[in-house]
Amino acid sequence: MDSLTQTPLPRDHGGNLDAAMTVFGGTRADWLDLSTGINPEPYPVLPVPAEAWTALPKRSDMERLIAAARSAYDTPARIVPMNGAQGAIQSVPALRSPGRAVVLAPTYNEHAAALRHFGWDVAEAATLSALEGADLAVVVNPNNPDGRRSPPEALGALALRVGHLVVDESFADPEPELSIAARLGTALPNVVVLRSFGKFYGLAGLRLGFALAHGPLAERLAELAGPWPVSGPAIEIASAALADDAWRAETMQRLTGDAARLDALARGAGWQVVGGSPLFRTYACDHARAAQEGLATRRIWSRIFPYSDSWIRLGLPPSDRWAQLETAFAAL
Repeated sequence: MDSLTQTPLPRDHGGNLDAAMTVFGGTRADWLDLSTGINPEPYPVLPVPAEAWTALPKRSDMERLIAAARSAYDTPARIVPMNGAQGAIQSVPALRSPGRAVVLAPTYNEHAAALRHFGWDVAEAATLSALEGADLAVVVNPNNPDGRRSPPEALGALALRVGHLVVDESFADPEPELSIAARLGTALPNVVVLRSFGKFYGLAGLRLGFALAHGPLAERLAELAGPWPVSGPAIEIASAALADDAWRAETMQRLTGDAARLDALARGAGWQVVGGSPLFRTYACDHARAAQEGLATRRIWSRIFPYSDSWIRLGLPPSDRWAQLETAFAAL
């Protein structure tokens, strides 16, 4: 990629298992969907109090969720619950009047798409230094899909050279040392951190995320979120999950081990590791589409990208489905 490009890419995503089933057949139970980066062994959900379903969330309920998130993310910032990290992404363009935005790319394409939709002039850049001078800069850390990591120190320095800096930490839970959340405050009043609950906790259907910021920026995010941005059941489930330090530590260890196991399997097939996170892995192979189709004939769905003929990304399988994946790789 050139240091700056303004060519919009298709707004495609993983999780499109219906399309795979249309082409390759099979039932949902047959398929192992590895096209997303969602923890395949989710947090165990306990029964939700009936009131969470029947009453609007109370202020005290929201404060309980925010306190759990503040502890889990180790941040002094104001925390604004959102309808998933995607809800936060769609709020970012309204933080200020449209201007020039630069997104560190290639990355999750919803950032650029949301900004363009609301009238921003959007460019994509290959290096952090190319983001300098932007009215709004976006960095996904760790990056999806290549796993590129931007140290918090480098992001803090970048924040001094842009109007606003948005750091999407949707995949940062297994690597808390990457997070800039602990640095938010008066020293970084122009930084917004986005966090996803559903990916690490394996509960993407809950549609819960958070925006972290300080001062007027946090006030603006809260205005955009509105009075009831998340549901009562989401508050109950997430408050318990975010406070469960033991589950978090065990899950981080398991994901790290499973990511290494997946890398070994891919290398055995002659693929090269591009990068990723403990929640997903991206590889380079000779022909990504052929590799995707080869896996799909064995009911395994993966993710390929419109800007690369060689990159293919896989999430992690649950513990009881590794044999299906190993058999599929052996047949490639």
